[in-house]
Amino acid sequence: MRRQALNVTRYDPGVSSAAPGTGDETIERRRPVTAVQVARHAGVSTATVSLVVNGKTAGRVSPQIAARVEAAIAELGYVVDRAASSLSRGSGDVVILVAPDIANPFFAGVIAGAQEALGSIYQLLLSATDVGCVPRPEDVRALFALRPAGLLVDAPNVRFLRDLDVHAPLVLIDAPSTEGVAPSVDLDVASGARQLARHLLHRGHRRIGYLDAVTGTETFVLRREALREELAAGGGVLAGPTPASVVDSAAASRAAVDAWPGWRDAGVTAVVAASDTQAYGVLHAMQGLGVPIPGELALAGFDNLPYSALTQPGLTSVELPSHQLGLAAAGHLRALIEGRAPAAPDMLPAHLVVRGSTAR
Repeated sequence: MRRQALNVTRYDPGVSSAAPGTGDETIERRRPVTAVQVARHAGVSTATVSLVVNGKTAGRVSPQIAARVEAAIAELGYVVDRAASSLSRGSGDVVILVAPDIANPFFAGVIAGAQEALGSIYQLLLSATDVGCVPRPEDVRALFALRPAGLLVDAPNVRFLRDLDVHAPLVLIDAPSTEGVAPSVDLDVASGARQLARHLLHRGHRRIGYLDAVTGTETFVLRREALREELAAGGGVLAGPTPASVVDSAAASRAAVDAWPGWRDAGVTAVVAASDTQAYGVLHAMQGLGVPIPGELALAGFDNLPYSALTQPGLTSVELPSHQLGLAAAGHLRALIEGRAPAAPDMLPAHLVVRGSTAR
């Protein structure tokens, strides 16, 4: 059998390709376009190109010249060498978002908000754990080789932050137990849980079942305990078993099936899930067991995900504004990175959205 030769050649833009079909096809690879070539093409200096690609044109480069540089970048296919830029500046344009449990749909809103705040100047890198797990400091430290411009850390505990020992700008997200460690943007989860407890008490429920999340992060502890305290103040109680599952509908459904005999025997008339995703699993489980919602059992969750308005019945849920959370946290971090005075740390309100799953 004749061996086919593979010739690899490098070429500059404009070099024509070899004709195919000869048996010795040539694969051509473009030599990377440089900032010098972009500057020559646009008729500007390389310093001007640098200002444009780094988004620092305000007061330095006219809109007309910036547009000319951007046109040259697009025409030549110029790609910024971010690794070289990181070395020259001491840090890059990468912002790392450290999040527990990537399976949780809540983080889609956080990511979208963070990207909106960071704009095109910074690249958002997600460092997320497997289902039901929390981040490990050593995994995050391995990413420091990228010389990140800053870090966003979601739902950490004090021990994680101490072991992380980060020296880049840092903003915490939904971190109620870490006051004073670093700037943070938090959700008023406790207020939302208290609103939900009062709603259930008003609807006549006194014995409430609870489906927890296995990650054990402080935000999940806070919502459970605030609910428990507000129920007790109004003559209610968390009753029966308190199962836990990963933030996954199928896992939550299995946990609810196992817990139902204990909830039923304890006189439970309403169940609260730690997240809407888990509440969907409870809804599925009860439908399979022939337990009508809300006829025999009321159901509620946390997050107010978009799908919660579409379930049958619609799910009562504590709205936790994920998009605003990511937007505020990344905006705060960007101010720190760029040497601007950030806004005061935020506490974003939570509020109860009542739907058919807790109807009388």
